[in-house]
Amino acid sequence: MKYRVIEKTNPQQPQAAKKQYASPVNAGNFTLKDFAKEISGRSSLTRGDIENVLSNFMEELPTFLKLGLSVKLGEFGTLRLSLSSDGVDIGQKFDASHIKGVKVIFTPSTDLKENLNDISFEEEKFVPSPPSPPNP
Repeated sequence: MKYRVIEKTNPQQPQAAKKQYASPVNAGNFTLKDFAKEISGRSSLTRGDIENVLSNFMEELPTFLKLGLSVKLGEFGTLRLSLSSDGVDIGQKFDASHIKGVKVIFTPSTDLKENLNDISFEEEKFVPSPPSPPNP
């Protein structure tokens, strides 16, 4: 996995000196269609069959999360919803207007985490692009 070194300030100590941290390099996107193509090479199902199953899964997933269920996906992990809200003083009425957002939380399975134990890291070397020629 490639990473870049970036400088950051600690938000809890904004006057402190910046420090260097690793930041993962996004190598692009891997789409549902890409996944289906990869999986079809390992099974008797076609890419279209797999894409159909994955698409249907994505359509149904929000229904179960909205019901407050944790969705366990075998050796992949578990998805669940989390809420963020404003705090309300004790004795005051709390209602749904105090809820500010919903996040999907993914907890990887032990198997998935173990399969990532052998990851190696490589710093991405920044190579500046050559300047564009001036327009005539």
